[in-house]
Amino acid sequence: MRPSDTDNDATPIRVLVVDDSAFMRKTLSAMLERDPRLCVVGTARNGMEAIQKAVELKPDVVTMDIEMPGMNGLEALGRIMTTAPLPVVMVSSLTEDGAKATLDALELGAVDYVFKPLSAIVSQRLDIQPELVAKVIAAATAKGKVKRAGRGTGFGVTPLASSAPRSATVGSRLPAGADTATRGGKVVAIGCSTGGPQALTEILSGLPEDFPAAVVIVQHMPKFFTKPFAERMNQLCRLEVREASDGDLVQPGVVLIAPGGRQLRVARRSALDVHVSLSRDSEGLLHAPSVDVMMQSVASVYGERGIGVILTGMGHDGLQGMRAIKGAKGRTLAQDEASCVVYGMPKAVIEAGCADKVVSLSHMAGELVNVV
Repeated sequence: MRPSDTDNDATPIRVLVVDDSAFMRKTLSAMLERDPRLCVVGTARNGMEAIQKAVELKPDVVTMDIEMPGMNGLEALGRIMTTAPLPVVMVSSLTEDGAKATLDALELGAVDYVFKPLSAIVSQRLDIQPELVAKVIAAATAKGKVKRAGRGTGFGVTPLASSAPRSATVGSRLPAGADTATRGGKVVAIGCSTGGPQALTEILSGLPEDFPAAVVIVQHMPKFFTKPFAERMNQLCRLEVREASDGDLVQPGVVLIAPGGRQLRVARRSALDVHVSLSRDSEGLLHAPSVDVMMQSVASVYGERGIGVILTGMGHDGLQGMRAIKGAKGRTLAQDEASCVVYGMPKAVIEAGCADKVVSLSHMAGELVNVV
């Protein structure tokens, strides 16, 4: 491991790398230490060793493998978040099972995740280096903000009882009054990234079952993730929440989450109906789904009846979309710095003057009710 001194005066971010594979510990450590802002202070082979070294070394960030013999990454994460919370970035496989385990980790308080390179080809392993570095650096800014969400209770929210009333169910006909959803109704377009699952849970679970606007969401997630995430959210909220499908009607009482790997737009099909249109085009954008793409379509179709919300996340995706909604005379809300896990996306919007109001996460649901 290299010394902690760097070419600049900033103190490097101290990272603990946890993986049962010696090869992956060496590979991940090398990726991280290519950036002078990071210093790998130790490695661990399993969950128990990770807990011990987290106490001994006091790292700023931990990268945590999920599948390990003995105590796995989820168990270790739960122990760390219960005793001495630290920003943890999970390293998981891009599979359906990996997605479910990673969502479990987010429930437990993990800040973010990257995908373990399963290939032995050096070029494919190095492909994740920029993302790994960026997410570890972003996670370090969340130190002091991370907290454990109760395992088995979703993202810190108690699930609705099975008998709880819902404003709509899959396949049901439109709620009463929904014929004005596009002609005179409103839509809330939400964009988020790192820290978004927890933020979305707090907001959506706070909306009443008769919330009169449609909701469309882009949460930066890959395929395999958005469907199980939407299913979990559906158990926590009074509104129906599901992964969007091409042609879905945008209507009150339904929250549509853009599927990973697809661009979501809203498009008018008739004088009364607006539907979801999904495409695989990347348009040279970093993200699919992209907040900008979704919000720009909302601005075009809904005009002053569009409400843009930008939440915690890295980068500046959503800036152009929020600018478009504001330019169309819609309303724009941004999460405040204090309640963000990563203050990147809201900061870009606020500094550009594209936020009508800056709102704490705990007040966002109430603010949406007031605006709608």
